[in-house]
Amino acid sequence: MPADTATATDVISAAAALSNEEIVDRLDRLFREKAAVEGAIVVLLGEVDRRQTYRQDGATSSEAWAVERFGVSMPTARAYSRLAEKAWDIPHLVGGLCDGDLSLDKVRAVADTATPETDRDLRDQAGKCTVRQLGELARSKAEPSRTSESSHERRFLRFNDQFRTMTVQLPTESYAETRSCLHARARRIPSDGETPWDQRLCDAFVGMVRSSGRRTTSSTASPFFVVAHVPLAALVDESGETTELAGELERDGLISGETVRRIACDATIAVGVDDDVGHTMYEGRARREPTDAQRREVMRRDRHCRFPGCTNVTFTNTHHVVPWKPGGSTDLYNLALLCLHHHHLVHSGRWSMSGNANQELTFVGPTGRIMTSRPSPLWTSG
Repeated sequence: MPADTATATDVISAAAALSNEEIVDRLDRLFREKAAVEGAIVVLLGEVDRRQTYRQDGATSSEAWAVERFGVSMPTARAYSRLAEKAWDIPHLVGGLCDGDLSLDKVRAVADTATPETDRDLRDQAGKCTVRQLGELARSKAEPSRTSESSHERRFLRFNDQFRTMTVQLPTESYAETRSCLHARARRIPSDGETPWDQRLCDAFVGMVRSSGRRTTSSTASPFFVVAHVPLAALVDESGETTELAGELERDGLISGETVRRIACDATIAVGVDDDVGHTMYEGRARREPTDAQRREVMRRDRHCRFPGCTNVTFTNTHHVVPWKPGGSTDLYNLALLCLHHHHLVHSGRWSMSGNANQELTFVGPTGRIMTSRPSPLWTSG
């Protein structure tokens, strides 16, 4: 039996042997220690942000730096960084966290509205209230004018391509308008009484998007453009059998042939015919600029900027690993997705990038630290 397996088994066995009181006592201690460690992380990240230490590793923010350096998710890094920015203004709340008296969730609940004047009072309240109660307390202390202004400034819409979800935060009036519109549309959707309300709301939302797209185009062609990567065999097979996994919907995941046909009813589809190892076939690459098909394949492979820790998708370009002049080729292995910031870092000469983009890229910065980046695991490797 491997040593690590034996250790894990020992830990589980030891926990099973504890009494209820011992389990509760140990959890009390562990959660206090966890809060204290998170407090120290917040304080140190605040110092990293103040000194902009993250820039020596090529990161654009302390959030992106923490994601790459410590392997945390972007939401976790964002939570730490936002609290770290205010640490100097709310020493009592952060002190309670560092002492293990307050949880990170409690401090986060009031941090946005806390000020140096309310810091001590909120720290006392946090010891008596739940996280939900603290959120209500924080909203009650916010100035009405600031609430309205910050509501607009905090608006956002984020996509999670992995789970096909959207997270939206709207200004107060926009939220009310959107909610009312979707509710009205959902009530007009015929139902047999078994379709859940949240699914009808989802149908109303998709219907609103589609009707909006049709109103903004005078052409009979669909305004929606979808890219599907389909193996050649799936297109030429005349057996009539449907396959479970016929291909991949760009930035979404594996799909069946039936899914491709269903989408085709409402969208313009570009089919990227793949070879037997899943890579888009060559289309004549004796040119400096990548073809549209190559750009789509680079996006499918990389998903976002290839610089370690960077998740930028919107402001990205296809970049030659080995420059086209004097001798870099415009082939898939020599093309990588980089955001504008990291594109500039590489071109500045202080950072170097090398390797095969289909396998592994190596980035070396001015401090000599070596970082690596690999393609998305969803991309079929040759």
